[in-house]
Amino acid sequence: MHSSDINKLKQYIEKIENLEVEKTEIQENISDVYKQAKSDGFDPRIMKKIVKLKKMKSEDRETEDMLLDTYMLALGLIPSDEKR
Repeated sequence: MHSSDINKLKQYIEKIENLEVEKTEIQENISDVYKQAKSDGFDPRIMKKIVKLKKMKSEDRETEDMLLDTYMLALGLIPSDEKR
């Protein structure tokens, strides 16, 4: 490997390491927000689901809801005359 390639590689590794540190800090900040929300009476588990659902396309969300209903119905978790 040429010295210029070695230097580029080192720069990439350093950049990745710095981004990993930032990612950890961001994850800690997100965790703190969920803890604050919980102390205000909100359910973090449900909030995480909402964040996930908001990232989804409408048609993907509808498909997921339909499959969830189908599976729950098949497993007897919801009565056949009741659909969400």
